[in-house]
Amino acid sequence: MTTSGAGELQRRPDDRERSTFLELFFDLAFVVALFQLSHGLIRNLRWSGAFQTLVLLLAVWFIWLGTQMITDRLDPRRSTVQFVVIVALIGSLVMAAALPEAFGRRGLVFAVAYVATELGRNLLVVLVVSRDLRRDATRPTVWSGVSALPWIVGALAHGTARAVLWTLALAVSYTGFGLGFPTPWLGRLPAADLPVVAEHLAERYRQFLIIALGELVLVTGLTLGGTGFALDHSAAFAASITTAVLLWRIYIFRAGQLLSAAITAVAKPARLAEAAAYAHLVMVAGIVVSAVGAELVIPHPSGRAGPAWVAVILGGPALFLAGRAGLEHAVFARVSPSRWIGLLVLVALTPATFHVPPLVVAFALAAVLFAVAAADAARARRNPGEPPSPRA
Repeated sequence: MTTSGAGELQRRPDDRERSTFLELFFDLAFVVALFQLSHGLIRNLRWSGAFQTLVLLLAVWFIWLGTQMITDRLDPRRSTVQFVVIVALIGSLVMAAALPEAFGRRGLVFAVAYVATELGRNLLVVLVVSRDLRRDATRPTVWSGVSALPWIVGALAHGTARAVLWTLALAVSYTGFGLGFPTPWLGRLPAADLPVVAEHLAERYRQFLIIALGELVLVTGLTLGGTGFALDHSAAFAASITTAVLLWRIYIFRAGQLLSAAITAVAKPARLAEAAAYAHLVMVAGIVVSAVGAELVIPHPSGRAGPAWVAVILGGPALFLAGRAGLEHAVFARVSPSRWIGLLVLVALTPATFHVPPLVVAFALAAVLFAVAAADAARARRNPGEPPSPRA
């Protein structure tokens, strides 16, 4: 590890240093977290379960996003920054371990782990940065302290009260993030002018998408292993892994590839970075739901799908396409027709698939995603080397 004084921690906007091994190590906690989220949803496949999963996903994402923002502003090769990341890793892993019972008997464990990670990480940054950065670091710390109260009180409550209080806590956090953490006597972060290390930021988003897709691949492989490899189960596996491959292809081609160039080209890169954060959150949510779909289809390819199963099997990729459309708009200031057409086709297919086997639904989904990917490839052939064109 490299040691340094507080004044040497800040990264330069022209720093092309890519993500470090420590950051990849930090991401491993979120492999566990996403796996736990998909398993929690499949055990409670109702509207209440979907809402609880959304609340927990928003909490998990906010921890990752806040840590990523720190390593984008501060040099992760410095020992003090590495210590901050390791603290966040430990707290995130405790959160992930408590996720399955976060709305049950482990609510206090989850809430304390979240508050300790979010507030503790920000306090550490306040302590280690130089005076010129301390005001910027103090603002999110204050907001973390405000959101801590509904987290802890919610953990001591039960049922609907816990869901309401935790939703309030997340509303505080995300509102603060969106507004630049306005704080009395300190003002707000100048979000439009904050330095952004474009290559590092874009790579971190891509890496988290790979983590999410890795969870989908993991669930797909583990579920197949418990089926005995019968023909219909193997066919369901083929449809599910094809879906995973197509989601990767649709993401990376080409907005995912050009995100760093778009951040560099835009006049106010922090705004584009914020839009990319929300787009990736929606895509990650879609992948988590898609993993639930794979875990349903592979062991149960026959019979009737039913509304809840169809909502999961088709809804996950639909969420992904919506998030991908948001990313494309951020990078190119337009959305390809294939995104909206794909979404509309999935919506139109939904009622017709309630009474067909899940295997048929899975192959119909793969066909729609293949059409979207093919449209992307055709557009690339017509417009080779298309540069990013984000709004100024």
